[in-house]
Amino acid sequence: MSPEILEALNDQIRMELSSGYVYLAMSAQFESESYDGFAHWMRLQAQEELEHAMKLFDYVNRRGGRVILQPIPGPPKEYGSPLDAFRNALEHEQAVTASIHRLFTLAVELDDVATQRELDWFVTEQVEEEENANRAVDLLARAGNDVTALLFLDKEFGSRTDEHDHGAE
Repeated sequence: MSPEILEALNDQIRMELSSGYVYLAMSAQFESESYDGFAHWMRLQAQEELEHAMKLFDYVNRRGGRVILQPIPGPPKEYGSPLDAFRNALEHEQAVTASIHRLFTLAVELDDVATQRELDWFVTEQVEEEENANRAVDLLARAGNDVTALLFLDKEFGSRTDEHDHGAE
Protein backbone atom coordinates (compact mmCIF):
# COMPACT_ATOMS: atom_id res chain seq x y z
CA MET A 1 0.00 0.00 0.00
CA SER A 2 1.41 3.35 -0.99
CA PRO A 3 2.03 6.02 1.64
CA GLU A 4 -0.48 8.30 -0.14
CA ILE A 5 -3.25 5.70 0.03
CA LEU A 6 -2.42 4.89 3.65
CA GLU A 7 -2.61 8.57 4.62
CA ALA A 8 -5.90 9.00 2.76
CA LEU A 9 -7.38 5.89 4.38
CA ASN A 10 -6.34 7.15 7.82
CA ASP A 11 -8.01 10.48 6.99
CA GLN A 12 -11.18 8.64 5.98
CA ILE A 13 -11.15 6.61 9.20
CA ARG A 14 -11.02 9.92 11.10
CA MET A 15 -13.91 11.24 9.01
CA GLU A 16 -16.04 8.16 9.71
CA LEU A 17 -15.31 8.36 13.44
CA SER A 18 -16.09 12.07 13.37
CA SER A 19 -19.38 11.27 11.62
CA GLY A 20 -20.29 8.95 14.45
CA TYR A 21 -19.52 11.72 16.92
CA VAL A 22 -21.75 14.16 15.00
CA TYR A 23 -24.66 11.73 14.94
CA LEU A 24 -24.22 10.95 18.62
CA ALA A 25 -24.35 14.69 19.40
CA MET A 26 -27.57 14.96 17.39
CA SER A 27 -28.95 11.98 19.29
CA ALA A 28 -28.10 13.66 22.59
CA GLN A 29 -29.92 16.84 21.57
CA PHE A 30 -33.00 14.93 20.45
CA GLU A 31 -32.97 12.88 23.65
CA SER A 32 -32.91 16.07 25.72
CA GLU A 33 -35.89 17.39 23.73
CA SER A 34 -37.93 14.18 24.19
CA TYR A 35 -37.72 13.30 20.50
CA ASP A 36 -36.94 9.70 21.37
CA GLY A 37 -37.48 8.38 17.84
CA PHE A 38 -35.13 10.88 16.21
CA ALA A 39 -32.63 10.22 19.01
CA HIS A 40 -32.84 6.48 18.36
CA TRP A 41 -32.37 6.97 14.60
CA MET A 42 -29.30 9.14 15.15
CA ARG A 43 -27.82 6.74 17.70
CA LEU A 44 -28.09 3.87 15.21
CA GLN A 45 -26.57 6.12 12.56
CA ALA A 46 -23.65 6.82 14.90
CA GLN A 47 -23.13 3.08 15.35
CA GLU A 48 -23.22 2.60 11.58
CA GLU A 49 -20.53 5.25 11.10
CA LEU A 50 -18.34 3.48 13.65
CA GLU A 51 -18.82 0.27 11.67
CA HIS A 52 -17.67 2.09 8.53
CA ALA A 53 -14.55 3.28 10.36
CA MET A 54 -13.85 -0.25 11.57
CA LYS A 55 -14.28 -1.66 8.06
CA LEU A 56 -11.53 0.70 6.86
CA PHE A 57 -9.47 0.03 10.00
CA ASP A 58 -9.57 -3.70 9.29
CA TYR A 59 -8.78 -3.18 5.61
CA VAL A 60 -5.66 -1.13 6.40
CA ASN A 61 -4.50 -3.83 8.80
CA ARG A 62 -5.17 -6.64 6.30
CA ARG A 63 -3.05 -4.77 3.77
CA GLY A 64 -0.16 -4.45 6.21
CA GLY A 65 -0.61 -0.74 6.82
CA ARG A 66 -0.73 1.00 10.16
CA VAL A 67 -3.76 2.86 11.34
CA ILE A 68 -2.84 6.19 12.89
CA LEU A 69 -5.81 7.59 14.76
CA GLN A 70 -6.16 11.34 14.47
CA PRO A 71 -7.92 13.89 16.68
CA ILE A 72 -11.65 14.15 16.14
CA PRO A 73 -13.07 17.67 16.16
CA GLY A 74 -15.89 18.32 18.58
CA PRO A 75 -19.34 18.46 16.99
CA PRO A 76 -21.65 21.45 17.31
CA LYS A 77 -23.57 21.59 20.57
CA GLU A 78 -26.89 22.55 18.99
CA TYR A 79 -28.50 21.58 15.71
CA GLY A 80 -31.76 23.52 15.88
CA SER A 81 -34.99 21.88 14.83
CA PRO A 82 -35.28 18.29 13.65
CA LEU A 83 -35.36 19.62 10.09
CA ASP A 84 -32.20 21.66 10.69
CA ALA A 85 -30.45 18.63 12.18
CA PHE A 86 -31.35 16.37 9.28
CA ARG A 87 -30.30 19.06 6.79
CA ASN A 88 -26.97 19.12 8.62
CA ALA A 89 -26.84 15.31 8.40
CA LEU A 90 -27.47 15.46 4.64
CA GLU A 91 -24.70 18.04 4.16
CA HIS A 92 -22.42 15.89 6.28
CA GLU A 93 -23.17 12.79 4.19
CA GLN A 94 -22.49 14.76 1.02
CA ALA A 95 -19.08 15.72 2.41
CA VAL A 96 -18.37 12.07 3.27
CA THR A 97 -19.38 11.06 -0.26
CA ALA A 98 -17.01 13.63 -1.75
CA SER A 99 -14.21 12.32 0.47
CA ILE A 100 -14.85 8.70 -0.57
CA HIS A 101 -14.86 9.76 -4.23
CA ARG A 102 -11.51 11.56 -3.81
CA LEU A 103 -10.08 8.47 -2.13
CA PHE A 104 -11.38 6.25 -4.94
CA THR A 105 -9.88 8.60 -7.56
CA LEU A 106 -6.53 8.43 -5.77
CA ALA A 107 -6.70 4.62 -5.76
CA VAL A 108 -7.36 4.70 -9.52
CA GLU A 109 -4.48 7.13 -10.12
CA LEU A 110 -2.11 4.93 -8.11
CA ASP A 111 -3.43 1.73 -9.71
CA ASP A 112 -4.37 0.31 -6.30
CA VAL A 113 -7.02 -2.13 -7.48
CA ALA A 114 -7.49 -3.72 -4.05
CA THR A 115 -8.38 -0.36 -2.51
CA GLN A 116 -10.69 0.41 -5.42
CA ARG A 117 -12.58 -2.83 -4.77
CA GLU A 118 -12.76 -2.11 -1.04
CA LEU A 119 -14.10 1.37 -1.75
CA ASP A 120 -16.78 0.06 -4.13
CA TRP A 121 -18.81 -0.86 -1.05
CA PHE A 122 -18.42 2.65 0.39
CA VAL A 123 -19.46 4.31 -2.88
CA THR A 124 -22.67 2.26 -2.89
CA GLU A 125 -23.21 2.84 0.82
CA GLN A 126 -22.97 6.61 0.38
CA VAL A 127 -25.72 6.56 -2.25
CA GLU A 128 -27.94 4.94 0.40
CA GLU A 129 -26.78 7.34 3.13
CA GLU A 130 -27.58 10.42 1.06
CA GLU A 131 -30.91 8.95 -0.07
CA ASN A 132 -31.94 8.29 3.54
CA ALA A 133 -30.91 11.73 4.77
CA ASN A 134 -32.56 13.43 1.79
CA ARG A 135 -35.80 11.54 2.38
CA ALA A 136 -35.75 12.53 6.05
CA VAL A 137 -35.27 16.18 5.08
CA ASP A 138 -38.17 15.95 2.61
CA LEU A 139 -40.50 14.42 5.20
CA LEU A 140 -39.55 16.92 7.90
CA ALA A 141 -39.91 19.83 5.47
CA ARG A 142 -43.44 18.66 4.65
CA ALA A 143 -44.24 18.40 8.35
CA GLY A 144 -43.12 21.98 8.89
CA ASN A 145 -44.19 23.22 12.31
CA ASP A 146 -47.12 20.80 12.57
CA VAL A 147 -46.58 19.24 16.00
CA THR A 148 -48.76 16.23 15.19
CA ALA A 149 -46.78 15.51 12.02
CA LEU A 150 -43.46 15.91 13.86
CA LEU A 151 -44.54 13.54 16.61
CA PHE A 152 -45.72 11.03 14.00
CA LEU A 153 -42.35 11.22 12.22
CA ASP A 154 -40.53 10.94 15.54
CA LYS A 155 -42.40 7.70 16.21
CA GLU A 156 -41.68 6.41 12.69
CA PHE A 157 -37.96 7.19 12.94
CA GLY A 158 -37.94 5.34 16.24
CA SER A 159 -38.85 2.13 14.39
CA ARG A 160 -35.42 1.90 12.78
CA THR A 161 -33.82 -1.41 13.75
CA ASP A 162 -30.46 -1.61 11.97
CA GLU A 163 -28.26 -0.08 9.28
CA HIS A 164 -30.53 -1.38 6.51
CA ASP A 165 -33.80 -0.21 8.04
CA HIS A 166 -33.88 3.57 8.34
CA GLY A 167 -37.45 3.89 9.63
CA ALA A 168 -39.84 6.35 7.91
CA GLU A 169 -37.82 5.85 4.77
